[in-house]
Amino acid sequence: MSGHLTVAEAGESATIAAIQKAAPSSLNGDDAAVLHPTSSNSRHVCTTDVLVCDRHFSFLYSTAYEVGVKAVSQNFADIQAMGARPTAILLGIATPGDTDLGVISDLARGINDAAQPWGAELVGGDVVLSTDLVLSITAIGELGGPAAALTLGGAGVGHRVIASGPIGYSAAGLDILRHYGSREAIPKEDAIAQELVQWHCAPRLEVERGTVARAAGASSMTDNSDGLVRDLSMIAQRSGVRIDLNRSAITPDSTLLHAAEITGVDPWEWVLTGGEDHTLIGTTDARLPTTYRPIGMVRSRVAGDETTPYVTVDGVRPAYTKGWESLR
Repeated sequence: MSGHLTVAEAGESATIAAIQKAAPSSLNGDDAAVLHPTSSNSRHVCTTDVLVCDRHFSFLYSTAYEVGVKAVSQNFADIQAMGARPTAILLGIATPGDTDLGVISDLARGINDAAQPWGAELVGGDVVLSTDLVLSITAIGELGGPAAALTLGGAGVGHRVIASGPIGYSAAGLDILRHYGSREAIPKEDAIAQELVQWHCAPRLEVERGTVARAAGASSMTDNSDGLVRDLSMIAQRSGVRIDLNRSAITPDSTLLHAAEITGVDPWEWVLTGGEDHTLIGTTDARLPTTYRPIGMVRSRVAGDETTPYVTVDGVRPAYTKGWESLR
C-alpha cells in the first residue's frame, strides 16, 4: 500500500508511476505504445469497456485487485470471441482525488496478473480527476492467419450450439453477496458459496478458448456477458435463424442448486439471464472444439416472423429472457 497517500496528493506523475510499478511493461512510457505483430498475416482486433464504481462493481463486495482482474476478463472474453488472442491493454482511469493511491496500484496489479497468462501487458492509458471512479479498458488482440474472424452472423441451420465455461455462476455469486450483505458474512466453510462469489468478483478465463474454436471451424461466437438468452438472440438475429437450447444441457447443476437453497432464487433465472460468466458460446458445423460442449441446435426461422422468439428451450419460449441492459 501507499501509506494512504491519495491520488490528489501524489499527483499525475506519481500515480502513473504507481500503475507502471504494479503492471510493468517496456512498451509503456512514451506518447504511444508500438505493438509488433507476433505472426505473419495477422490483423488487429480491438474492444473497449467502461466500468463505473457502484454500477459495474462495488468495493463492498470486491477488492480493487479483483476489479482489475474482472476488467481484463470481460475485455479479453470479447477478443477471444472473435477467435483472436489478446496482446495488450490500455487503461483510462477517472478518479476522485481522495482515492487512496494503493487502490489504483491494486487495480493495476489485478490487471497485470490477469493479463499475464496470455503474455499480454498494460501498455499505456490516462489518469484524470472525476467525481466518480470510472475505468475504461481497451483490449487489443491479434487474429492470425487468413481464416475469417468469428462473428455474430455465421450461424447456419443444422449447426450445433456450443459453450465453454460455466453458465449462471456469476449471477449466483452476486445474489449470494446480496443475501448475506457482505463478503465477511458468508460462511467460510461453505466452499460452494465462496466459489460462486469468487466467480462473480474475479472470473478467470481459460487461455486460447477462442483461437481453439476458430481453428476447429466454429461458425459464430460471442461471450455470455449480458445473459444466455440475450447473447444468443444476437447471434440468431444477425444470422437470420432460431436457436433452440437443449434443456438437459443447461439444467442448473448442483452448485447452482446449492446457491438457490441459500437465496431462494430460481436457478433458471441465473442460467438464462445472468451474464458476466464470459463463457464463450457459439455455433459450429464442424468437430466439437476442445473444452466445448453442445447445448443446442440452430433451427430455421421464417423471415418476418415476430411471434417466435429467437431463442427457445426445447422448442418453447424461455421462462426468463431479460438479461443485462447497460443503459437502464
